[in-house]
Amino acid sequence: MTTNTIKVMIVDDSAVVRQVVSEILDSCPDIEVIATAGDPIIARRKMERCWPDVLLLDIEMPRMDGLTFLEKLMNEHPTPVVMCSTLTQENSRTSLKAFRLGAVEVVGKPTRNLAHTLHDSGKQLIQAIRTASKANITALKKSCKPAVTLTNTPKLSADVMLDKGTARHQINERIIAIGTSTGGTQALELVLSQLPTHMPGIVVVQHMPEKFTKPFAERLNRCSALEIKEGEDGDEVRPGRVIIAPGGRHMLVQPNKQKLCIAIKDGPLVSRHRPSVDVLFRSVAKHVGHNALGIIMTGMGDDGANGLGEMKETGAPTLGQDEASCVVYGMPAVAANRGFVNKEVPLDMIHMEMIAFARRSR
Repeated sequence: MTTNTIKVMIVDDSAVVRQVVSEILDSCPDIEVIATAGDPIIARRKMERCWPDVLLLDIEMPRMDGLTFLEKLMNEHPTPVVMCSTLTQENSRTSLKAFRLGAVEVVGKPTRNLAHTLHDSGKQLIQAIRTASKANITALKKSCKPAVTLTNTPKLSADVMLDKGTARHQINERIIAIGTSTGGTQALELVLSQLPTHMPGIVVVQHMPEKFTKPFAERLNRCSALEIKEGEDGDEVRPGRVIIAPGGRHMLVQPNKQKLCIAIKDGPLVSRHRPSVDVLFRSVAKHVGHNALGIIMTGMGDDGANGLGEMKETGAPTLGQDEASCVVYGMPAVAANRGFVNKEVPLDMIHMEMIAFARRSR
């Protein structure tokens, strides 16, 4: 154990889960499981003796469910929390509520062959713990991801999905492209809920697993004046509409006659993600050019940084969320350090920059 060890507590009513997850995490030299508990009430007593850096929390438990405990914890003693949830449509909605209450990440819990499948998803679990340990809890609480990152997979660029370069015929239409990851669910809700209806079309990549993006888009749609939906192949990018990339697939923009439409494509992980911000941003740079606004927000890693740079090369204005308001200042930091961000702005001012862009476009 080193001084930089991440101290983790596992709270789950399944003894098998507690045992298997402990074995997975204890295999990492930078992670130490300091305690386990079968329910939140036991966990709270143990936390008083040794407070964890990250809490791995189940959702469905006896005596007190995970969401109730999460809400109490974030009000009393904000702590980075990774929720463990089965990836079903119903539980995806529950997990989205966990994000609103302050969870940093959600990892999938399999419903069958628990011990075997938990070991298979160990890399994702370890990455979620490491991501959560770096979270800016102050920013998270103010804004109250799931990011799918496999650090040992080959890191491919957007070249595997489309070539770089300007299209022969660009669409003369203003749009806004946004990329985000950890902390992005809360950040997007704050930004999109403050926008008026007279906005250019908006396309978004939020790193999320497959079953999360549809209920996420539906929830955003209920709290915004804009039409917000999960992207489907052929969807038109038009004023007043926000299209969220579906989890597990890449999303691009491309011309269809005189309209700008969405293309949903399978493909390998790009910048270790699918959907990838780099893929979306490259397609925007290629087909829209200087008529677009690029925005990169809170998230771990560097996905989107190079794509934002390609947008900037075309003359498109680019924004990055500032460090103080990011849950994880990763993606915006890389983009800024590479010189791809024209202006850094706090989260609560991003919508004003978008409105100003919309007014200029009119």
